[in-house]
Amino acid sequence: MDTRGPVILARYLALAWLGLVIYGSLHPFSGWLDKGISPFAFLEGGWPRYWTVFDLVANVAVYVPLGFFLTLALYRLPGRYTAPLIAMLLAAGVSFGLEAVQTWLPSRVPSNVDLACNALGGLLGALVAKAVGPRIFNRIAAWQSRLVAPIPHAELGLTLLGLWLLIPLSPETLLFGAGDLRQTFELTGAVPFAAESFVLIEASITAFNALAVGLMVRLLCARLAQAYLAVPLFILLGLVVRTLATAILVSPAEAFAWLTPGARIGLTLAGLGLAVGIALPAAARLVLAALALMAGTVLVNMAPPNPYSLAALAVWRQGHFLNFNGLTRWVATLWPFLTLPFLLLSSRRN
Repeated sequence: MDTRGPVILARYLALAWLGLVIYGSLHPFSGWLDKGISPFAFLEGGWPRYWTVFDLVANVAVYVPLGFFLTLALYRLPGRYTAPLIAMLLAAGVSFGLEAVQTWLPSRVPSNVDLACNALGGLLGALVAKAVGPRIFNRIAAWQSRLVAPIPHAELGLTLLGLWLLIPLSPETLLFGAGDLRQTFELTGAVPFAAESFVLIEASITAFNALAVGLMVRLLCARLAQAYLAVPLFILLGLVVRTLATAILVSPAEAFAWLTPGARIGLTLAGLGLAVGIALPAAARLVLAALALMAGTVLVNMAPPNPYSLAALAVWRQGHFLNFNGLTRWVATLWPFLTLPFLLLSSRRN
């Protein structure tokens, strides 16, 4: 069994999950303060005064995928138990480091109970990976050879597509809008809001981003016939994620509020573009995907504020969802800048 592809994929997934864990543990990355206490003082603390079963379960659950992916990523190390042992120690070490850093964040409370729960999650993930790892590798290897094109960095592409599904989870952003740097650099939209022009801008953002993602899916498909099924299904999956997120985080009555005139026009244009673009030669598809990605990123940074977005954000951004909103925004901001190098470095052999 050739495990190189599955191991590389596991390494990308472990790295991506590690980034999500770090973000979730240190968000909002502001208000740093030296309290004059040791960053390791939490190790001697007692049981936290305020806690819930949800918090304990969540702290375990978040580290299960990390332990799982790390074990698979280290699968080729010699020794029967080397990979799960190192994975568990790495997961515990990550938790220890993050708990220590939280000492300087007033909005965070480092806890030895959190550390224990995180370490337990890493251990459970490692044990599951040890038990089912060979079976998973067999299936992934067979799936890759049959469905995924033999292109450089295909595993990175699959990971980026998985991260893209986090973008529609924010109901206050424009449909598929990614690469918005304005909040990071405290910038404002370059175009004033007007209902007529906003429809065109929204349609363009949706169309360019859907076109770029669809062509990226095509890039990873081994055969043309697969692409004509995989591309629309993946775009549809993004729309399902958007619908469920809006229904859960805003209200069921607003589940399809994202289906604005601009979004409908953009999806229609993207569908027409993909119907033609999927069949283009490989080089032309790569250029078109890169141009669409850059155009969508530029437009999303020029777009005026969306009144519906602001209203939706005011309704649902509270409690634990504040961190969730920050996480999805962070992924949406970085995604085009991580994907563009992948597109530029990839080349098809067929």
